[in-house]
Amino acid sequence: MGLVASFFGQLCGKEKKPEEERHLRANDRSFNLTYQYANNAIKTSKYNILTFLPRNLFEQFQRLANAYFLFLMILQVIPQVSSLSWFTTAVPLMFVLSITAVKDANDDINRHKSDNQVNNRIVNVLVDGKLKNEKWMNVQVGDIIKLENNQFVTADLLLLSSSEPLNLVYVETAELDGETNLKVKQALTVTGEMGDNIDALAGFNGEVRCEPPNNRLDKFTGTLSLNGQTAALDNDKVLLRGCTLRNTEWCFGLVIFGGPDTKLMQNSGKTTFKRTSIDHLMNVLVLCIFGFLASMCTFLAIGNAIWESREGSMFVAFLPLEKGVDSSLSSFLSFWSYIIVLNTLVPISLYVSVEIIRLGNSFFIDWDRKMYYPKSDTPAQARTTTLNEELGQIKYIFSDKTGTLTQNIMTFNKCSISGKAYGELFDFTGHRVEITEKTEKVDFSWNQLADPKFVFHDHRLLETVKEGNPDAQAFFRLLALCHTVMPDEKKEGELYYQAQSPDEGALVTAARNFGFVFRSRTPESITVVEMGKQVIYELLAVLDFNNVRKRMSVIVRSPEGKLTLFCKGADTIIFERLHPSCKKLVEVTNTHLSDYAGEGLRTLALAYKDLDESFMDEWKQRHHEASTALVEREEKLDELYEEIEKDLLLLGATAVEDKLQDGVPQTIEQLAKADIKIWVLTGDKQETAENIGYSCNMLREEMKEIFIVAANTAEGVKEELQNARRKMSSSSADKPSVIKARAGLFWLQKTETVQDEEVDGEYGLVINGHSLAFALEKDLQLELLRTACMCQTVICCRVTPLQKAQVVQLVKKYKQAVTLAIGDGANDVSMIKAAHIGVGISGQEGMQAVLSSDFSFAQFRYLQRLLLVHGRWSYLRMCKFLQYFFYKNFTFTFVHFWYAFFCGFSAQTVYDEWFITLYNLMYTALPVLGLSIFDQDVNDRWSFQYPQLYTPGQLNQYFSKKAFVRCMMKSCYSSLILFFIPWAAMHDTVRDDGKDIADYQSFALLAQTCLLIVMSIQLSLDTHYWTAVNQFFVWGSLAGYFAITFTMYSNGMFLIFTSAFPFIGTARNSLNQPNVWLTIFLTSLLCILPVVAFRFILIQLRPTINDKVRHKMRKEALPAPTKPVRVKRISTRRSGYAFSHSQGYGDLVTSRKFLLKIPVRTRPALFTETDSPLAQNQPQHYRTITEEPEGSQSP
Repeated sequence: MGLVASFFGQLCGKEKKPEEERHLRANDRSFNLTYQYANNAIKTSKYNILTFLPRNLFEQFQRLANAYFLFLMILQVIPQVSSLSWFTTAVPLMFVLSITAVKDANDDINRHKSDNQVNNRIVNVLVDGKLKNEKWMNVQVGDIIKLENNQFVTADLLLLSSSEPLNLVYVETAELDGETNLKVKQALTVTGEMGDNIDALAGFNGEVRCEPPNNRLDKFTGTLSLNGQTAALDNDKVLLRGCTLRNTEWCFGLVIFGGPDTKLMQNSGKTTFKRTSIDHLMNVLVLCIFGFLASMCTFLAIGNAIWESREGSMFVAFLPLEKGVDSSLSSFLSFWSYIIVLNTLVPISLYVSVEIIRLGNSFFIDWDRKMYYPKSDTPAQARTTTLNEELGQIKYIFSDKTGTLTQNIMTFNKCSISGKAYGELFDFTGHRVEITEKTEKVDFSWNQLADPKFVFHDHRLLETVKEGNPDAQAFFRLLALCHTVMPDEKKEGELYYQAQSPDEGALVTAARNFGFVFRSRTPESITVVEMGKQVIYELLAVLDFNNVRKRMSVIVRSPEGKLTLFCKGADTIIFERLHPSCKKLVEVTNTHLSDYAGEGLRTLALAYKDLDESFMDEWKQRHHEASTALVEREEKLDELYEEIEKDLLLLGATAVEDKLQDGVPQTIEQLAKADIKIWVLTGDKQETAENIGYSCNMLREEMKEIFIVAANTAEGVKEELQNARRKMSSSSADKPSVIKARAGLFWLQKTETVQDEEVDGEYGLVINGHSLAFALEKDLQLELLRTACMCQTVICCRVTPLQKAQVVQLVKKYKQAVTLAIGDGANDVSMIKAAHIGVGISGQEGMQAVLSSDFSFAQFRYLQRLLLVHGRWSYLRMCKFLQYFFYKNFTFTFVHFWYAFFCGFSAQTVYDEWFITLYNLMYTALPVLGLSIFDQDVNDRWSFQYPQLYTPGQLNQYFSKKAFVRCMMKSCYSSLILFFIPWAAMHDTVRDDGKDIADYQSFALLAQTCLLIVMSIQLSLDTHYWTAVNQFFVWGSLAGYFAITFTMYSNGMFLIFTSAFPFIGTARNSLNQPNVWLTIFLTSLLCILPVVAFRFILIQLRPTINDKVRHKMRKEALPAPTKPVRVKRISTRRSGYAFSHSQGYGDLVTSRKFLLKIPVRTRPALFTETDSPLAQNQPQHYRTITEEPEGSQSP
């Protein structure tokens, strides 16, 4: 009803004013309804029952050809003009419109189902003092709702209270920012005291004033007024729609924003009607053809007027004119008659065929077994059938990181302890052994508290620990003590860790399995089970992590009274603070770290220091003073931390793998060879994204420089971007070179293209979210685009979903290149909708991305097959189809034009009417469909072997306006041959029995037979990949033509349908004459020989990449499938302290109230779905996509 009211309000001129501030009162629906806030229902569909037909027809008639055929159908209803029946146009037009409408309706029904599924979810709402089950769509602003563990957050909520100590809740924000690590939110004390007291919550009447709906995920400002007091609200007090409640039994929240006003929906782009660049080009070409058709018809109409005035009077005796028709009116009518006769310049079968070809190529994607992922039983899916050929023209790929490039799985991979490396296996000769799934795993069954999902293969490490090696034990003791992880033990021995950072969780789990089990903690102590023995350490201080320190430390006292500082952090930071005695150990550890970094692992250095009791007492006193200082508190604490974190003793280093999806580096390398630029747009922090960039080979040591843009002001961002650009190209102009032009239908669309600039060498660019916000402003966006496009790799960190879409739109607007966006979470939806092609990965972050995508599959590595094989083939096939289709129809129509000079411009057709009807419908339809669905220039293996084959598609080399003009010129030449050679051969010719053969019907038969044979030969020359289907279509069409011709020209058909089949006996009288067959041979030779000669000379003088590869393919054997080779990257760069947890979490851990024991309460497991890859934590080994045995070539 709200939508209806809004609609009529707009009709009456009452347009809703933009909201400046949101004001709401808890538990008071009548008060809140006065502001007409949106309810919690969402709508992503385009149509409803009332709007479907008019809106869909409006969209379809945006295709100029559909509007043209409607106009043509109206013309054919007029008897004075029409020379063909109206249904010859009406039936195909209705067929095309119906097929497209059914497809669009099906797509929108799926969107409605998705909307209904979400809108009809159930949540507990506090109504009239009682908790009632309500559908999501009925939730209103100001309602108080109750959420339970693992439930999705219903709307944007102000957190009121929770089951956890200090009113904390844990949420997973994967749907918003792609991160699977848990975030902590905390309610205000004043609301937290209500707990789960329903009476107190029902009586809560606080008023909230806050910012209006917006798309800023990282910011919220507002106030809560209660009992005359006002409390400030920030982002930590708010739960956003799209999050999932984890490890929290229950919480209560007040709805602030609902449905379309939530930050998730504010970040979702609008569903747009996507059309390919070939669609746009065809619209322009069809417009040009209409102009050409009108000029031809005008010329012929003038010819008719001249002929009627000069010669027409001689024919009036036996061809009398209708009453009232003079030469001028005859000329006017002949204009419209020729419009109908020559309409085959753009036959409606063109659009029917295009839809069939796209559908066929979509099926090949759906059926491709090499893009099927058996572990999740997920095949590739072409969710849209109208964008296939666009896959062959991609220039820019915008990719999410988490879940798209990575698996969201962290594993403890290797370590270095006291200069000895662990984690790799060697045989008896000392050679490294590759670890596979069949490799024997370390048996941790001796440890009852071990995590059964943890996998490690190097037995030496466990033996070292069991032998009592003090360094090894100290190493794992540090990992068990120095962290901010919280344990949860549901049952005796069943431990679950709540880690804000997945890599920190991986390190604590490793310590757990090697005998140092972090069991529990209080604000003053940490309990660890060391090799089966419980040890309680007194926790004296946590020196917290921040982005400047890049390390964290804990100070503990052992039961024996020994004071120790344990520290872990980025190796460069730790090495600066080591005791000089560690010099030799640093050199050895450095070598190991370089090896780990070369494999893309995330490394940390570990160190410790024994402390003196008297020094510790003094330091603790100063620490207390600093922590309570009102001025320069942070600076004083940093000085104290620097003082105590000195002269450390190195223990070793860890290497954690942020597991990439299988084949990601190889896929990126292949796509780069195809001259496709990849930009990573991620919500992750900068350091994490950089690490993945190196792991994926997107950022490489060989690059001349990697620019970091991290300024916090617009001026600073501008300066950093300009400096980077000048370093890459010293001759770069201050102002960009922007070419303004016009494009689109009627050339109404204005385009601006920023020219590419020459760069010597390869560069990378990393820019964070704050800087990107400034760079996307109007006066800086061209500077960003220029600098970014000069780089081989661009990584944008900490970006919001809307910023992702803005980056895509910026490239679309100023580069005029085809873009593709790929992601797996709801935070990627706006980017997927903004790009020309949207690809969804069905991963661990829900199905939102897949539902909004055009294509979907399970693994990033399938992208190279989608583009380099299916995309390239689809584009090539579509271009061949268009060239051939325009050629055959222009040739067919131009013959009518030449014939007009011999029939008094009377709009008489040169061919038999049945041939005109069946030419596009039957005789030439199937052969060209066979070409357009099955043809391959090279097979899939050669496509992978030479990714450069992809480049012509990016440059529109196969079909463009120039190619169209060449096609017209070729058609003009062919039509001249096809008309005048048969005309000259038949003129004044007699049969071998002396009878006359030069009649209209014999000429028509000869002309149409020559035309069809030439078209079949031309199609055969264009076909590179012959299948049984192609052979059947070509030969079957020719055989069908002769069979139908002899049948229609037979005596029997003439006797039954005299007026419909007037060409009685023509076929048998003409086709038994040798001179007719000689004419057919001569005509075909003259049409085809120049084409063959031109192609031969072109291949010799200017061979394309396709010509070279096809030549190589004929000479050489099929390339073998590539074996999975582990490439070791030599690197001097270390991946730093890449933990994702936020500053200040150490204070929370040591809070006096933090771990208050609540009786009879269990906390559920961190990962409840034990069958998910994330829960199993199993390492997955890389397998190339070509490793499986090759069967028949899949199209």
